[in-house]
Amino acid sequence: MTTTLNRDAAPAAAAVDPGAKRGILLVFAGLMVTMLLASLDQTIFSTALPTIVGELNGVDHMLWVTTAYILASTIMLPVYGKLGDLIGRKGLFIGAISIFILGSIIGGLAPDMTWLIVGRAVQGLGGGGLMILSQAIIADVVPARERGKYMGIMGGVFALSSVAGPLLGGWFTEGIGWRWAFWMNIPLGALAIVTAVFVLRLPKVDHAKPRLDVAGMGLLALASTGLVLTTTWGGTTYAWDSLLIIALIVVTIVAAAAFVMVERRAPEPIMPLHLFRDRNFNLTTIAGLITGIAMFGALAYLPTYLQMVTGANATEAGFLMIPMMAALLISSIGSGWLVSKFGRYKWMPIAGTVIVGVALVLLSTMTPTLAVWILCSYLALMGLGLGLSMQILILIVQNSFPNSEVGTATASNNYFRQIGASIGSAVVGSLFAARLTELLTERMPAGASGAGEANSFTPAMVRDLPEAARQIIISGYNDALTPVFLYMVPLVVVAVILLCFVTEKPLATTIERDILPESLEIDGGNTVHLTSARLAATNQTSTDQATDAPVAR
Repeated sequence: MTTTLNRDAAPAAAAVDPGAKRGILLVFAGLMVTMLLASLDQTIFSTALPTIVGELNGVDHMLWVTTAYILASTIMLPVYGKLGDLIGRKGLFIGAISIFILGSIIGGLAPDMTWLIVGRAVQGLGGGGLMILSQAIIADVVPARERGKYMGIMGGVFALSSVAGPLLGGWFTEGIGWRWAFWMNIPLGALAIVTAVFVLRLPKVDHAKPRLDVAGMGLLALASTGLVLTTTWGGTTYAWDSLLIIALIVVTIVAAAAFVMVERRAPEPIMPLHLFRDRNFNLTTIAGLITGIAMFGALAYLPTYLQMVTGANATEAGFLMIPMMAALLISSIGSGWLVSKFGRYKWMPIAGTVIVGVALVLLSTMTPTLAVWILCSYLALMGLGLGLSMQILILIVQNSFPNSEVGTATASNNYFRQIGASIGSAVVGSLFAARLTELLTERMPAGASGAGEANSFTPAMVRDLPEAARQIIISGYNDALTPVFLYMVPLVVVAVILLCFVTEKPLATTIERDILPESLEIDGGNTVHLTSARLAATNQTSTDQATDAPVAR
């Protein structure tokens, strides 16, 4: 039997036999284990964080517990993406999980805030590979038209683990101890490694002398670090006109300019500049950056707000986040199913971003006396918008480039989203911490802080304070955080406008590769003819690469 496939073929033509489909499902199951590992770790500290920083006397360093992880993972995103395209993804995948486990061990043993932040940074070095390689591996085995439902489920797993993370964090904090938020990663990571070793069966890649863009990697890391440190320290720890902040700004600009020059000449650039000649890539990348600012800026400190302002304990604060994650789960899976069924997708990120903007406006109106069910409805609206937009933006990027660049393109898009997350967490955290300190200094009468210094406040301490002092702290937390939500609305409006100009290209129904035989025999003699623009251009038809099949064996 012979079937001819091309980019615009009907979805049914891309069907493979049940054996190939089972192979894809096995690959997908392995990725879900790793997605669970990575996404749990992003959220498990949200409810535990107030207690952790109180015990370690480090409220003024609280934002670094989140920022260190995001910064490290951001720096590594393009590295994993490019190396995966050059040498294959399976070995990198296992290595990333191993680094993540090492970071968990360091964090679990941390005696103070410094070592806690170091552990989170090491986790980030591995965590950057877990998400990006999972997304790229799906592109190795599933065509774009069918990929929507798989990526929707990946978003759903993120949503489910985001519910479980805060709940586990709260349960550990109030029970066996918050350090188990680190220790649990060890058996889960070991399971992920075993799954990757025995389940992942990916197309083989030519390992012959890959030329690594070491200079580009170093300059990108330097520019990323400078940017995050500037936004974190500027105006809070150090004045904007201080010598250190000015030096960081100069280093960031110089490193970014040098990076662009290096990428123009590098044989295998870590972030090829030709990506930015694609209209959809530019529009979705900017929109993704803004989404990162809004999502991480708004959500990183909501669990702390819920504990301090509503009086909820860590576990209850986790439960209060369920409406947002449930809405994200439903909209993520639903949007993926709709894309695979109808092939239309442009309206989803536009509608989702509008909903996020509305949710931010509503969150900015919160008060300490607001009914909990109303607050939860605001969070659900935020989740609905995020679920409609996040995975679809990645799908649009992947559909714009050949499979040989899908890892690099996906990583570059995710890099800017993570830069947004870094900036969002850092700026919101800095504004929140600075404003909170200012408000408490202004409002707290001398000697009223009987529970100790502000740096050592925990939710339990606040609940035990005299009513007058407790109300001052509650109002301080509320008045310090809620205005920040409104500051992000203009950015979201810009994202909506940009997404209106996205070109809705037909979703590919085949997996195109740079070097393929003209016909590939699979599954007991059935022959599938695959078209590729680069195949026609290069006329490379060597049959010794028959292992580079677009299915999982």
